Amino acid sequence: QVQLVESGGGSAETGGSLRLSCQASGSTDRPICMGWFRQAPGKEREGVACDYRGYGTAYTYYADSVKGRFTISQDNSKNTVYLQMNNLKPEDSGMYYCTADWGRRSGGYCWGDSGQGTQVIVSS
Repeated sequence: QVQLVESGGGSAETGGSLRLSCQASGSTDRPICMGWFRQAPGKEREGVACDYRGYGTAYTYYADSVKGRFTISQDNSKNTVYLQMNNLKPEDSGMYYCTADWGRRSGGYCWGDSGQGTQVIVSS
């Protein structure tokens, strides 16, 4: 059973930055895809970014709402994925969840096992 532990959430002002981290443990196989989704109260969950590397394919996915502002990266030696969030906006507020997936995909967000989440609050 994989465990995903997120950290790095908190509060920021509009235009500020936060960096989220998520470490995966408990699996003998490194996840093929790791990413982040978010959910705000009363809103649908949204796949924010994911990094897929497997089955001879590699791609990075970003939601249109965060392109140019957020950057996802991985440290494979630590089984850790990061989400650097710059130029934050109030609409970026919500719970951010890390996901890990081992399935074959050709694009889009990689929904999979998720962690407990970390709160991000952006004030105007």
